[in-house]
Amino acid sequence: MNQPAPFPDTATLASHPQGDDNSLAFRYAKTRAYSQELIRGLSAEDCQLQSMADASPLKWHLAHTTWFFETFVLGALNTPPPVLDPRYRVLFNSYYVGVGERHTRADRGLLSRPSLEEILHYRQHVDRQMLSLLADPAALGALAPLIELGLQHEQQHQELMLTDLKHHFSCNPLYPAWRSKAPEQPSTTVTQQAMQFSTLQGGLCEVGHAGDGFCYDNEGPAHRVWLEPFQLATRNVSNGDFLAFVADGGYQRPELWLSDGWDWVNEQRVRAPLYWLHRDQQWTLFTLAGEQPLNHEAPLCHVSLYEADAFARWSKARLPTEMEWEHAAREQPGLAGLFGEVWQWTNSAYLPYPGYQPAAGAVGEYNGKFMINQMVLRGSSCATPQGHSRPSYRNFFPPSARWQFSGIRLARDL
Repeated sequence: MNQPAPFPDTATLASHPQGDDNSLAFRYAKTRAYSQELIRGLSAEDCQLQSMADASPLKWHLAHTTWFFETFVLGALNTPPPVLDPRYRVLFNSYYVGVGERHTRADRGLLSRPSLEEILHYRQHVDRQMLSLLADPAALGALAPLIELGLQHEQQHQELMLTDLKHHFSCNPLYPAWRSKAPEQPSTTVTQQAMQFSTLQGGLCEVGHAGDGFCYDNEGPAHRVWLEPFQLATRNVSNGDFLAFVADGGYQRPELWLSDGWDWVNEQRVRAPLYWLHRDQQWTLFTLAGEQPLNHEAPLCHVSLYEADAFARWSKARLPTEMEWEHAAREQPGLAGLFGEVWQWTNSAYLPYPGYQPAAGAVGEYNGKFMINQMVLRGSSCATPQGHSRPSYRNFFPPSARWQFSGIRLARDL
């Protein structure tokens, strides 16, 4: 991944103590700058694309993350500063029913106005107000947790900007590149090794976030679960591993698939992971660096829960539960690829933990209301901002989703 660009306006950090990289003001400026670094080299037309309802234009991501700070942080002040355009309250609201009316998600690509230039101006407008607030501890008051949530929220959208852009570009037969190097095609000595498994004894284990540090409300409360002894693969499934499944007719064997998965495979005519291309008897892959030869040693990504489950059955293994994954990540943090390669599907439905309580107000809509028809993924991907994830982090998507950088880690019963 590219590193964040220098701050666009260092004068706004004049009151920031030099070297205090952990201050909220410094991290705010760094996070906001990185979002704009992601569109460096892209045209206004690139940032306007919306290839499907699940993916949003990059321009919308830039505006929505700004809307979040304007609505939930600046709007909570006793005397909120003036808004740049009151119509943005509707245009850039995502799913917060408590805030009010929302523009239709599938129609975000139709918003040619405001322009990209106007969106960047909107960001500058809100950034000036936010950095003024961050420089005044008395005015900041109890808003620091909301600002932290806003930064974490923007990091989530930074990952979505890459996953969405990749899908947008994949619909263009020119297969344009975002950067010259593909972050999703790393090759390591670990992925060249045969699949091995690490044994964990399980027992009464504590899972969920505990202690200091940020977490989303769906990561808690910490609680105890009983785990039977199990084994977890020491690495993620590679492209080469999955290619053997494809060559063995894995997509044509109904005994390997869940009923919903078999219907999905046939209705969508799926015969390979998303972005795999078969040309001249060879497999290539569309990446953020354009079309490239399929790297057999790279971690497999862009598969659905259905494909992950079918591959696990074909491998005479299974997918881990999210509790098994978290326990292994705490007990054996040195396992290769837990973080920074691909999100790893688990066989766990996305449900609340015992004692879960969403936050009060519209912010409480962030996670809890999606606890239906979703499956949990753990870890982080090559598109996840560094330091954003942790062992208790719970990502979630419908079982058919595969435009995210989602991969597979196998588990087995002892």
